[in-house]
Parts: sequence; structure tokens; C-alpha cells
Amino acid sequence: MDMTRISTRNAIPFWLSLGVVPLLWIGAVMGGWWTILVPLYAWYLFAALDAVLGLNTENPDPQTPEKALFWYRLVTLIWFPIQAVNIFGLIYFVTHTDHLSTLATIVLFFGLGVSSGTIGIVYSHELMHQRNATERWLGDLLLASVLYSHFRSEHLLVHHIHVGTPRDAVTARYNEGFHHYLFRVLRACPRSAWRAEAAMLARRGLSKWHPRNPHFRYWTLQILMLALAVLLGGVAGFFLFIWQASVAIWQLELTNYIEHYGLTRRHLGDGKYEHVKPHHSWNAAHMATNWLLINLQRHSDHHYKPDRRFPLLQNYDETDAPQLPYGYTVIAFVALVPPLWRRIMNPKVRAWRDRYYPDITDWDDYKYGRNPAPAQ
Repeated sequence: MDMTRISTRNAIPFWLSLGVVPLLWIGAVMGGWWTILVPLYAWYLFAALDAVLGLNTENPDPQTPEKALFWYRLVTLIWFPIQAVNIFGLIYFVTHTDHLSTLATIVLFFGLGVSSGTIGIVYSHELMHQRNATERWLGDLLLASVLYSHFRSEHLLVHHIHVGTPRDAVTARYNEGFHHYLFRVLRACPRSAWRAEAAMLARRGLSKWHPRNPHFRYWTLQILMLALAVLLGGVAGFFLFIWQASVAIWQLELTNYIEHYGLTRRHLGDGKYEHVKPHHSWNAAHMATNWLLINLQRHSDHHYKPDRRFPLLQNYDETDAPQLPYGYTVIAFVALVPPLWRRIMNPKVRAWRDRYYPDITDWDDYKYGRNPAPAQ
């Protein structure tokens, strides 16, 4: 097996996320068409780089000591202050200048949301999985800056435990279009996150209203973020903050939709399911997009070792896990067009079923989520 060398030089491509920072401020100062630079950078440039650079199937040594990962980790550790300056600095700037048209402002903050979602939430995802309290706090702050703090509880206590079962709303069902999926998870996930934390507290003999329920921290941080937006930009600041957060959430859920579409775990009876395996996640080895998303596309290994740091995630090839035809930056646009998505992905799901579960002939209970949900 080819091995990737963990080194400072190899960490550099993961710092390309910083490219959004000058592009956001160029757009703010120049206005006009300059405001679309961030989506062009985060989506089209990395998609083009994938086409040129191809796949990276090399694997690092998973036993690499943490001290060798400093320059990889650092970019995630500094991202909250960077994102905070971008969000609140731009809110203050655009509400105290008059050279940007309404449309230019909307597009600029759309780009800000692309940055907050494509980079900020992905980095928060890396941080929330770590045992270090500082990293978890930084993850909470990043999520609060896009008003999606419950994602931490939902992701750690629901998704990773119940992926591929009816208990996990985030596992997109076969033939379910993205837009239907989006509104379903926006309703279901906050409630499932609350129930998961309440159940955890109950097992400790505590009320769901106990101060140890992290939702109180989530709500406090989000209110503080909104208050700062209003303090800096008034009513306009409030709505600009909401807009960038909405775009970021849309980006996150578009990614969630892709990661497990149509992939379900075998129901063993009585609400019990097989263990999560590499073939329960879609994977992609596209090099440049993995730089931008800090190896999120190596998704099977992430579910196998959730606290494994991103530079050490392992690639699974088509013999062990299903592969996406394109990197996330391309396949996400396909997902926005449900007929095209189904045309490309449904045959792949059916082939996946034939390969891993040839004995299952009736998939309706899996498709419609009618199998019993596993215990909370």
C-alpha cells in the first residue's frame, strides 16, 4: 500500500481554505461581480483542480504521533477567529458604507455563507470529534456563528450511532430528492438532538432541564452572536447574519445528503441492526476537494474511527466501499437537480444492494424507513 508522508510540506494544501479571506474582502471593497469570487473559488476552482490532479489513494500511517500533525491541526484551531472577523467585520463594513448595491450585498453574504459552511462547519466537525476541551469549544463557537449548534449533539449522539437506520434522519433515503430531504432534516434534527441529550441526562439521573444540558450553552452562544450582529449592523446586520447562516446550513445538509444516500444497514430483527461497516458511506478520493474539506470525503474511515484526525484518515477503494463518480464540489450540484441525481446515483445504489445484500429482495421497508427504529 502506498503511504502518504506526514510532513509540514504536505500540510500546506490544507491551508488553501485561507484563500477565501482576501476574496471576501476584495468583493466587499470592489462590489459588483467581485462579490462572486468565493463561490467560484470554493466550488469551481477545486472542481477544476480535481479534474487536473485526479485521485489521491495513498494512506498515511494511522499511528503517526499527534505532535507530527501540528501544521495540519493549526488551520482548524485558528479558523474561528478568522470566521468571526469575516462575519462581524463584513456586517460592520457593509452597514457603514454605501457603495454596495442590495444585490451585491446579498451575493457577498452568500459567499460568506459558502465560506462558513464549506470550511467553518467542516472544521467544527473535525473539532467536535476531539477529546480536547479547547477544540470542542472552538467547534461550538463555529457552529454558533451559523446558528446550528445542535448539530454537535445530533451528529455525535444520533448520526454516528444510528447511521443507516430509521433513527438517523441524516441518512438520505433512496429516491428522496435533496429539497425534500432538507426540509425533513431541518425539522427532525433539532428534536432528535434534544431527545438524545435528555436521554443521556436521564441515564445519569438528571432532568433534561439540568444546566449540564449543552443546549443551554448552544442557545446562549447563538443569542450572543445575533446580539453582536445587531450591535454592529442594526436590523440589517441581523438579517445579513441570518442569511450567511442559512447558506452555511444549506451547504452542510447538501453534504450530509450525499454522504449516505440510499445506504442502509441490515435490519436483524427486533430493532437491531448490523454494525456500521465501510460500505455504509459514499467515498471520494478526489485530491483537491479533500484538501478543501480536510479529507471529509474519506467518510468510511471517519465512521470507523470518529476521533481519528483528518490527516490520518484512510482511503477505501471500490473493493471495500462505494465510490462517488465525482468529488463533493461537483456531485453537490448534481444533487440540486433530483432527476439528474437519480439518473446517476440510483443505479449505483442498486448495484451496491446487489453486491452487499443479494439476499434482500424487498427493499420497501428500507426505502420508506418503515423498519423499527433502534433503541435510543
